[in-house]
Amino acid sequence: MEWTQAQRAKKMNPSVIREILKVTEKPGIISFAGGLPSPKTFPIAAFSAACEKVLREDGHAALQYAASEGYAPLRELVAAMLPWDVDPAQVLITTGSQQGLDLLAKVLIDAGSRVLVETPTYLGALQAFTPMEPDIVGVASDEGGVDLADLAAKAAGARFFYVLPNFQNPTGRTMPESRRAALSAEAARLGLPLVEDNPYGDLWFDSPPPLPLTARNPEGCVYLGSFSKVLAPGLRLGFMVAPKAIFPKLLQAKQAADLHSPGFNQRMVAEVMKDGFLDRHVPTIRALYRSQRDAMLAAMKRDMPEGVQWNTPAGGMFLWVRLPEGMNAIDLLPKAVERNVAFVPGWAFYADHADPRTLRLSFVTSSVEQINIGIGALASAIREQQAALVPAEV
Repeated sequence: MEWTQAQRAKKMNPSVIREILKVTEKPGIISFAGGLPSPKTFPIAAFSAACEKVLREDGHAALQYAASEGYAPLRELVAAMLPWDVDPAQVLITTGSQQGLDLLAKVLIDAGSRVLVETPTYLGALQAFTPMEPDIVGVASDEGGVDLADLAAKAAGARFFYVLPNFQNPTGRTMPESRRAALSAEAARLGLPLVEDNPYGDLWFDSPPPLPLTARNPEGCVYLGSFSKVLAPGLRLGFMVAPKAIFPKLLQAKQAADLHSPGFNQRMVAEVMKDGFLDRHVPTIRALYRSQRDAMLAAMKRDMPEGVQWNTPAGGMFLWVRLPEGMNAIDLLPKAVERNVAFVPGWAFYADHADPRTLRLSFVTSSVEQINIGIGALASAIREQQAALVPAEV
């Protein structure tokens, strides 16, 4: 039997990160590759109690089909926790925020449509957008986020600009207030919709990030959030807040995709959240991740050879590294794996004009001891590659 695949199927590619994660199955490997939250942060006791209560008091409804929009009390809780006036009717519960990206792609992108993204950007967004066959264009970005002049130069005809202002994946950078205000004003002037993805915004270390872009212009933005980083990724629950102009079509796309996200999981999350649990729980995550970030920064400063550059993220889960001139992170990876340490080469996060010298390190799933050993091993691999680049004396 010969199966004829759709043209869009040819655009689908395996996740580079998922492929690299297979390496971490090797015994003894220290992985800085995956963007997985630390399992130490999962509130198992709270979910155990919520599970029992939901089944005891609302079991039949929890195990039945449910509304596609999501569980009403959870939508209300989401609306209430956001820092602008949100109508719960504009909240759509999704099967992880990744589904939100997929729904947006189906509703907003035609073949050949221009879509703008930061440079670099979240790999999962590129995966979600690419099957719809858009023209994905990277907008120049610096430590403060998007370059507004380059955005204006590329905005004509774009369906939207996808942006992660808080502790961005992969770079860990945060867009300051001045840039957010300017971006919001410029997007409104250009008539350019914004898709704001904020899975890491609660994971700040010293002070909370500035007000979301969506709060400044709710009718010109779609906002994506997730419970994966503050509760547990295995729940597969996220949410989106969408303007009324496109909410009905996003809902129809959701109905076609999976009818609804797991109603039992939604009820458990609502039960856990209802008494202010996140206000008590999330600070414990911040404290853990800050200690791990500090350990990785100290190890980088101690062990890395001259010419290696890295940033100091103010929150989130990632460090962004740039190798010295002439080096390539893809070539470095097997040398690192030989030393039992893994990372993600940065090229996968670029829509175009990838920088081969970049790589992403996640600091949240390794102990301080593992961080010290792993960074030392990575530094050793970098030195080996550097030495191989030096011409032999004649």
